[in-house]
Amino acid sequence: MDAKQFIQVMNMDYLKKEKEPMKQFDYAMVKDPEYFRDGRLDAHSDHVYYASEEEAVDRETSYRESLNGLWKFQYARNYESAIPGFEAEEYNCKDWEDIYVPAHIQMEGYDVPQYANVQYPWEGHEEINPGEIPTHFNPTASYVKYFTVPEQMQGKRLFISFQGAESGLALWLNGKFVGYSEDSFTPSEFELTEYVKEGENKLAAQVFKWTASSWCEDQDFYRFSGIYRDVYLYTVPEVHVNDLRIRAIPDVSLASADFELTTKTWGKGQLKIVLSKEGNVVLEDVKEISDEDTFSWKVDAPVLWSAEDPQLYDLELTVSDENGNVQEIIPQKVGFRRFEMKDGIMTLNGKRIVFKGVNRHEFSSVTGRHVSEEELRKDLTTMKLNNINAIRTCHYPDMSKIYELCDEYGLYMIDETNLESHGSWDVAEMTKDFTYTVPYNKPEWLGMMLDRANSMYQRDKNHPAILIWSCGNESFGGKDIFEMSQLFRSEDPTRLVHYEGVFHDRSYNDTSDMESQMYPSVESIKEFLAKDNSKPFICCEYTHAMGNSCGAMHKYTDLTDTEPKYQGGFIWDYIDQSIYKKDRYGKEFQAYGGDFGERPTDYNFSGNGIAYGGDREASPKMQEVKFNYQNITAKVSEDKVTVINKNLFVNTDTFDAKVILAKDGKVICTKPLATAVAPLSEETYELPIAKQERPGEYTVTVSFHLKADTVWAKAGHEVAFGQYVYQVEKEPVVCTDEIEIIRSTHNIGIRGAHFEVLFSVLNGGLVSYKYAGREMIESIPKPNFWRAPIDNDCGNLMQMRYAQWKIASMYLNFKDYRDGIYVGGHQPQLEVKEHSAVVSYTYVMPTTPMAECHISYEVFGDGRVKTTLTYDPVKELGDMPEFGVMFKFNADYDYVEWYGLGEAETYADRKHGAKLGIYKNMVADNMAHYMVPQECGAKEEVRWAKVTDRKGRGMLFEMDPENGPMMFSALPYTPHEMENAMHPYELPEVHYTVVRAAKGQMGIGGDDSWGSRTHEEYLLKADEKMTFSFVFKGL
Repeated sequence: MDAKQFIQVMNMDYLKKEKEPMKQFDYAMVKDPEYFRDGRLDAHSDHVYYASEEEAVDRETSYRESLNGLWKFQYARNYESAIPGFEAEEYNCKDWEDIYVPAHIQMEGYDVPQYANVQYPWEGHEEINPGEIPTHFNPTASYVKYFTVPEQMQGKRLFISFQGAESGLALWLNGKFVGYSEDSFTPSEFELTEYVKEGENKLAAQVFKWTASSWCEDQDFYRFSGIYRDVYLYTVPEVHVNDLRIRAIPDVSLASADFELTTKTWGKGQLKIVLSKEGNVVLEDVKEISDEDTFSWKVDAPVLWSAEDPQLYDLELTVSDENGNVQEIIPQKVGFRRFEMKDGIMTLNGKRIVFKGVNRHEFSSVTGRHVSEEELRKDLTTMKLNNINAIRTCHYPDMSKIYELCDEYGLYMIDETNLESHGSWDVAEMTKDFTYTVPYNKPEWLGMMLDRANSMYQRDKNHPAILIWSCGNESFGGKDIFEMSQLFRSEDPTRLVHYEGVFHDRSYNDTSDMESQMYPSVESIKEFLAKDNSKPFICCEYTHAMGNSCGAMHKYTDLTDTEPKYQGGFIWDYIDQSIYKKDRYGKEFQAYGGDFGERPTDYNFSGNGIAYGGDREASPKMQEVKFNYQNITAKVSEDKVTVINKNLFVNTDTFDAKVILAKDGKVICTKPLATAVAPLSEETYELPIAKQERPGEYTVTVSFHLKADTVWAKAGHEVAFGQYVYQVEKEPVVCTDEIEIIRSTHNIGIRGAHFEVLFSVLNGGLVSYKYAGREMIESIPKPNFWRAPIDNDCGNLMQMRYAQWKIASMYLNFKDYRDGIYVGGHQPQLEVKEHSAVVSYTYVMPTTPMAECHISYEVFGDGRVKTTLTYDPVKELGDMPEFGVMFKFNADYDYVEWYGLGEAETYADRKHGAKLGIYKNMVADNMAHYMVPQECGAKEEVRWAKVTDRKGRGMLFEMDPENGPMMFSALPYTPHEMENAMHPYELPEVHYTVVRAAKGQMGIGGDDSWGSRTHEEYLLKADEKMTFSFVFKGL
C-alpha cells in the first residue's frame, strides 16, 4: 500500500470493515507493526460542537462528559504479571488503588521516568529487534473507570476519546473488547454504543509502555506511559458534521480569496454558514448537507493572517435537521493566508518568509508531557515576548490547544508526525547494514506510518498557524517516509512537506520540499547552497541550547539577510526537560536523566532549553535570542538612526519609537521618534537629540515598543532596539595623595589616609587590604585561567585540551619546586614612584612545559590599586579559557552593581542582545539555573563594578583606560567548586563572594554540544605577550 492507495481506502471507508474489532484481545499482536488500530474510529478534525448558542458562548458542550479524575489502577512490571481477566464485568476492581487521569504513571509513583536520547530504553536489558518488544520489564497499566451514562447522553450513540495514551491502549466495556490503538500523540476514539448498558458501566483499559510502535517513538525525551491526555465520553446529534475541512486561500494577487468548506456529515440536514470579521458579516449562506460535501465562495479583500498580525475571522456553522431543528453549532477561527513555494523560495502571502523558530517538547517539570493550559500559555507568551515566530512540534503532534493558541497569538508551526527511530540506524549509517532500520523500505511498517501522518493531518488541518507538515524526525530515509510525504501532498496542496532525514539517505530526496539539516555550521550552509540551491534551506535544529550556550547564534540569523535561500531555523530547544525531585535533605531540585536510578540514560542531555524547567522562566540565553530574532534593526550613530524594517507586513508606525540618551550609564534624556518604515524597507532619521560635547561616555538607544495591549504583552513592551556608544574625551585625573611605605623583613606595607595594604614575602602575594578599618581580602588574589566547564566544553573535551590551565590556576606558586622547598622563591619586587608604589610577584605555573606569569600592584594614595597581570606565551600551552585575577571576599558582600553590558550574563560570542548600562542584582542572582552547575554570570565590557554589603560598603573595580573594558564576574563559588558539582545541591554552603576580573574569557559556542568548539575569533589571543590591568579600591 502506498500513500495513494491509503487515501483511496480511507475515502472508500474501507477501514470500517476493519473497525470490527477482534472478539478477544490478543497481546501477542502488540509486537506486530501491522497491528496498530483495531476498532478505532477514523481520524477527524479537532472542531468542537455545541448544542446551543449559550453553550458555544460558554465553551461548554453538553455533547461531552469528561472522564478525567480518579480511576482504579493496578501496576505490573510486565503483561504476564498483570491480573488476567480484570476487564470482566463481574471482576470487582473497586478496592484497587486510585490514580489520577490524565497523568503518566511514572509521575504518579509507578515505575520511574527514564530519559534517553538515541539509545532505546531497553538496550542492555533485553536483546530484541524490531518486531519484538521487551517482556521481562514492560510496565503494564490496568485502568478501570466505573460510570453511569449522563442523562443527556442516554439513548444516543456513545463514543469515547482518549486524546493521548502511551504507547498502546486496549479497551473493554462491560467485559467486551472494544478495540486497540497505538500512536501516543493523536486521539484514539471508539464507539461504545453496542456495549453500554443502563446503570453502572465498567470501562477497562490496559496501557502498555512499549509496543511495536515504540521502535518509532525513540525521541530525545523522557520515556513515560499511561493515559496522559484528556479522556471524555461524547455523543452526537442526529445530524452531525463529523469532519470539517476549511481552506481560506487568497489568490496570487491577494485581492480575493477562495473560501472552501468540506464536510463529512452523519445524517442529512442543512448547514448555515456565517463568516464575520470583528462582528461584521462577510459571508452568509445555507447549504444542504449529507455524506461528503464541498462548498466554496469568493471573499474580496481578505484581511490576511500572519505571525506579525494574526488576523482571524469568526466562522459559525449551524447544523439543522431536515425540519429546521438546530442540532449543533460549530464555532471556528479562520485565517486567510497563502503559503507556497515561489521560484525556490518559501513565501507567505507573497513575501519570503524567515523562520525565527524554536523546537518545543511538550514538557512540564510537574506532570511530564501532560502540560497545563497555564503552562502552555506561559510558553507562547514568552516566545512572543522574545520575537520567536515559529514552533516545530518535536517530534510528535502536541495537545490540540497549542494549535488554537498559535492561530491566536501568531506563531508559525511545523507540525511533526510522531516518528523517530534514531536508535535503529545511527550505527547502520556507517555499517550500511539496514536490516533493523525502521521504517525504511519495509512494507510491514508502512501502514503504521501512513496512519500516523493521516491522524495528525486530519486532526490539525484547519489551523492557519500550520504552514508545514513534517514526516517525523531522525528516522533515516526510504520509501515509507516518502509515502508519508506523498500523503500530505495529496491531502493538502496548500502546505509544504518537511523531512530532515533525507540528508542521511538521498534515495528519496523528494520526500522534503526544503533542504533541512541539523547543526550545520554557517560555512557549511553556504557551501551546500553554492553547490545545490534547488531547494530553500532551513535548520530544523540549530544553536544547541544545552546549559550555557547559544554563542555565535547571530551568524545564523545574519545569514538570513544575505542568503535568500537560507530561510531560518529552529533552536534546539525551548525548555529543559527536568523534573522536580527532592535531595536527601528534602530540598527540591530539577532532576535530569539518571536521577531516578534509571539506566540506560543520557543524563543531563535532557537540558537544552532557552527556558528553565520548573518555573518555565526565560534563561539568560533568551536575551540574545530576542535580539537576533527582532524584526526591526536600528543602526544608530551620534545623531542619526537607520531603521531597517524586516517585518513582511507591518509598518514601523504600528510601534512607538523612542530615543534614550545616557551619560556614563545614567539616563539624561528620553524623546519620542516618529517612524514610518514600510515592510522590507529602510529609512534614515535625524535623532531628536544632538551630539553631546561635554566629556563622558554616551549611549544612544533607539527602541520600538507596542502601542497597545496584545494577548501576549502590555503596551510599552520593547520589541527591538539598537544602541550606539561614543566618548567625549576628558583629562585624566592624577592622584597626588601621599602614601607611606613600610619595608619589613617578611612584609611590605603601604598606607594612605583611609587604607592599608600588606604584601607578604613569606606567602607570596597581597594578604591584606584594609579600607576604613575593615579587612576586605579573605585570601591572596591569584591569577586565574580557568572557568567551570559548560556543557559545550564537556562535549568538545575542553577539559582535556585545556587541563594545563586548570592546573596552573589551582597550583601556581611564587616558589619553584625545582629550586627546593626551603628556598624562598621569587621575592616580591618593590618600585617606588613619585605618587605610588608598585609591588610585583612572579608565579611559577606547573604546566608542561613550565611557564611563568607576573602580577603587579600599583598602590595610590586614594586607596586605588592598579593590578596588572602579564604572561609571555609558551607556544605549547596555547590559549586559555580565561585570563584574569580571582578574589575572595566575605559573603556579606552580596550586592553587585556594574556599568557594562546587561542585564543578563554576556560572553564574547553572546552579547549582541545586551545593552550598555548600569545594572544591579544580588551575587546569588548571577548563578544561572542550569541543571548542572557551570560557568555563568559573566559580564562583558564592564567599565566599573561594585561588590558591597547591605550598607553599600565593599570594593569597587574599575577598568584601566589603557586596557579598556573588562570581563567581570561575582558569584558565590569558585570555578573549581562549580565544576565539582553535578547538581546545585552538591555545591558547598556559601562562605565567600568570588570576584573574577579578566581581560576576557573564551566564547561559549553552541553550534552543537557534542564536539563543536568555540569559534576561533572568540578565543583569547595567546600568540603574543598578554597583559591585563584593572583597578580596585575600597568603598
